[in-house]
Amino acid sequence: MEQKLQSLLARLKAEQRQLLYAAAEMATMPSASTLQMVARLELNIAAIENTLADDR
Repeated sequence: MEQKLQSLLARLKAEQRQLLYAAAEMATMPSASTLQMVARLELNIAAIENTLADDR
């Protein structure tokens, strides 16, 4: 299970990184939906990291 969680974690981090890089390229504020997606990804990343830490 740890390997599956690590794989999911890597995918979520990659998606978040892609959104952040795209937002940084914009001359204006990113849309509210982009910011919400980044925040949701962060919550899920933290949840997986906490689960992995608890399992160790």
